[in-house]
Amino acid sequence: MSVTLFLLMFVVSMTVIGGTIAMMMLSRTPRYRTEPQHLLRLFDRVLGGEASTNEWHTVIGYPVRHDEYLESVRRSAMRIMDEYGRLSQAATGGSLLSRAGREELTMLRDHLAAHMALDEGQREF
Repeated sequence: MSVTLFLLMFVVSMTVIGGTIAMMMLSRTPRYRTEPQHLLRLFDRVLGGEASTNEWHTVIGYPVRHDEYLESVRRSAMRIMDEYGRLSQAATGGSLLSRAGREELTMLRDHLAAHMALDEGQREF
């Protein structure tokens, strides 16, 4: 009786452990993929004075490896923040960017939106 119980517990344990290992080996690491809509939404929130410093760094601080154009937009946004960022004022409820920075970000946002519209137009044909 004790040998049978031991074998049953051993088989059940090995099945659970083996299943867990198999699931871990077959599953992929989740990845965040920045899309143009994410950048547009962030730019709109910054221009509206609604975005936090944390939100900015979360989206802009993550490299875009699947699309060179989006990576160039992200780098341009980083440059704008480096040149015109007002992080101390943003902490007290002010805007993340100075007026000149918001103007540049508006141009970058409009360029991205036009690029997206052109991309959508080409996909329809």
